[in-house]
Amino acid sequence: MLNLTHLKVLEAVARHGSVTEAAKELHYSQPSVSHHLGRLEAATGAKLIQRVGRGIRLTPEGELLAGRATEILGRVDAASVELAARVGLRAGRVRLAGFQTVLSTLVPKAAAELSRSHPGIELNLIDAHPVEGLKLLRSGHVDIALIFRHADTPLEEEGVRLTHLLDDPLYLVSDQPHQRLEDHRDSAWVGGCERCRAATITACERAGFSPRIAYSCDDTVVAQSLVAAGMGVAIVNGLALHAHRAPAPRPGGRACVLCRRTRCRSPPSRPVRVGARAALAVRYAATIHTAVIDHWLRRLT
Repeated sequence: MLNLTHLKVLEAVARHGSVTEAAKELHYSQPSVSHHLGRLEAATGAKLIQRVGRGIRLTPEGELLAGRATEILGRVDAASVELAARVGLRAGRVRLAGFQTVLSTLVPKAAAELSRSHPGIELNLIDAHPVEGLKLLRSGHVDIALIFRHADTPLEEEGVRLTHLLDDPLYLVSDQPHQRLEDHRDSAWVGGCERCRAATITACERAGFSPRIAYSCDDTVVAQSLVAAGMGVAIVNGLALHAHRAPAPRPGGRACVLCRRTRCRSPPSRPVRVGARAALAVRYAATIHTAVIDHWLRRLT
């Protein structure tokens, strides 16, 4: 029979890579940590830890169990919060991970609404790329993950509940008006990190060319500033254009209003939309404060 205390000790040792640091975090003595690990090995019949010089490392079996321990402990913590709320605890907690542009546009107003309508519920926010956000959801460290996905993104695992928030358009950003993707076959491009530039590459390939990524940058203000300085062009999503405004690039679409705010010399004649991505809220069916979350997610859409 697996013991939660033993799993908690293994998870801490795996995270720190050290019995000493795990003991400090858990407020245990080092012999006590070793004792719990020994009991866990006896219960599982597997060697979980091996000595390496003066340190330790997890065996493959130890790594497997440590990963599961993280998920189990996260779920137990979420269940404790939910149960406390059911029996009348005034204060509850909702933990949310989201990508940067949705946290800076849709979430603040909805968070303020949640605070007004349910003042006893604490909202914890974590800035996380969708990949990390889903990992946090699976491990039980958050209750909701706000993610974006493109048409060719693999579907999420079974057992999760998806709420479509909006379709976030993608725009070509250039320092010249009336531009098309085809006009920039030979231009330098400002791209995101390796996993974030897929939208740019896909849009350009559909237009018949492969973009020359000259600058790698995840900061949309920096990307727009490089474009404004004439250093290249970029594809930026609509949420980012609303949240982070540099003084001169010429985006299309909704940015006609944005251009007036940022004093562009002349707005583009028509939107230069080159694609879209879906913004989704992902959670498991058994989420704490389900009715409250359903109400809150409607505020995001």
